[in-house]
Amino acid sequence: MIQTDRVELVLRNELLRLSEPFRISGHVFEASPVTVVNLRQGQIIGRGEASGVYYLRDEPSDMLRTLDSMRDRIQAGITRDELRDLLPPGGARNALDCALWELEARIAGIPAWQLAGMEKPKPLTTTFTVGADDPDVMAEKALAYTHARAIKLKLTGDVELDIARLNAVRAVRPDAWIGVDANQGYIPGTLQRLLPALVDAKVSLLEQPCRRGHERELDGVDRTVPIAADESILSLIELEERAHWFDVVNIKLDKCGGLTEGLLMATRARELGKKVMVGNMVGTSLAMAPAFLLGQFCDIVDLDGPIFLQRDRTPGVVYYDGLVDCPASVWGSPDAVL
Repeated sequence: MIQTDRVELVLRNELLRLSEPFRISGHVFEASPVTVVNLRQGQIIGRGEASGVYYLRDEPSDMLRTLDSMRDRIQAGITRDELRDLLPPGGARNALDCALWELEARIAGIPAWQLAGMEKPKPLTTTFTVGADDPDVMAEKALAYTHARAIKLKLTGDVELDIARLNAVRAVRPDAWIGVDANQGYIPGTLQRLLPALVDAKVSLLEQPCRRGHERELDGVDRTVPIAADESILSLIELEERAHWFDVVNIKLDKCGGLTEGLLMATRARELGKKVMVGNMVGTSLAMAPAFLLGQFCDIVDLDGPIFLQRDRTPGVVYYDGLVDCPASVWGSPDAVL
């Protein structure tokens, strides 16, 4: 429990510029607005960053107003468990939850991973994402990821073009693990045409083919290629309701409302016999760091958000040899550089 008279809440919104436009099904990103939470207790600071969930109109401007409206309650002292009862899943809760994790860890003089009862984190193989574009362009970008062991391709639902995109990338990267992310772009008729091409190209994961709320469209679909839920499962409650339609659950801290719920979801997904994935909305290393802890429990890791930004925070997560690593100086440690 944070001491009542010693906590100061500082909020700000930032606009993160992308190096170039990034296209997915139904959306093109040129920048990523984020909300940053700082909690100060004496000389100790805990930080969190969140982008929100764009397809639910969970915008940083609203996130900031939500948190500011709770200022008195937050500064009076709030635990992570209390926060789960006070705010719904989403970006506002994520930013505050991650700030509470770091503040609590730094007050205790231990890293956040130890606070969570984990073993010391290890570098993780991460996917590197190629945005939807012309097939030749996507192949060129996939080839440019010379160190990548795993590549994720964004599809748009234009089945013939998506197949051409996939084949172009597989031709230049025969060695790589490949997953595809449809971002809700498919309906049953087009999905049936896509599936054989995924098998032929040795695709290892099909992420979110159907629209959120239309999961019944997956009834009877061939599972030769495992299907992952992203937009379909936001929180622990939705995991209970919808996991039976999927083989893999993609947990994002912005969706579920923070590391606290993310860890609960990973545990429950395992109990339900599902594989677990950690993903990200585009953000800086401050957003990747708590997700990196969750990634220690995951089968698939997609934490490449900072590589798309014009500028990341310093110090930041490190990418090498197809891996992502998060030094103690980034977040969640007494050694973190503020």
